[in-house]
Amino acid sequence: MFALKHLTIASVLLVSTSGAFAETPQPDVNKLITQPVIVEMRKWIDTEIVRLSIKAQNDRLSRLSQDKIDALDQQWRAERENTDKPLIAATLSNPLSTYLARMQGRSLGLYAEIFIMDQNGLNVGQSSITSDFWQGDEAKFQKTYAVGPDAVFVDEAEWDDEAKIWRAQVNFTIADPVTKNGIGAVTVEVNLTELERRAVTGS
Repeated sequence: MFALKHLTIASVLLVSTSGAFAETPQPDVNKLITQPVIVEMRKWIDTEIVRLSIKAQNDRLSRLSQDKIDALDQQWRAERENTDKPLIAATLSNPLSTYLARMQGRSLGLYAEIFIMDQNGLNVGQSSITSDFWQGDEAKFQKTYAVGPDAVFVDEAEWDDEAKIWRAQVNFTIADPVTKNGIGAVTVEVNLTELERRAVTGS
């Protein structure tokens, strides 16, 4: 009887614990990523430090050939596995990355990741290390910068099993306020679980 009693308690605890970390129902991205949410992002994205940083990299790298883009991307991926990381260190320590890391911190968990891309789809600045350096082959760049200066692309929700949250990437073109031409693009990965909580509580 003693063993059976303890087995039952252990079973209840196991079910309770696994339930606490189970995947929650998928939120409706279109109801959560509203126009006011995007307008709020633009307030701190459409800033001088962002535009100047993109323009400086566009001027420095110009229009790179695909071979040179691939070489930079391969260097980035290789550095992720090495102790010596000159390209990664230079990118993560630049003023734009510092600014983006600060914006991510100020969001108090709402923004999971932020990165800015240049006209080649290469990272200019980022709040944390990304898996690759070139985003030009992905929808976040092809459905924004490649489309036009007003393009916005909200990707589908994805479950982050490690963090136990739903995420979605909000991507849009960054334009020069004078010429109105696109100069780069941004990806803001939103913690949908936190955004939904704030929508419910009104915080």
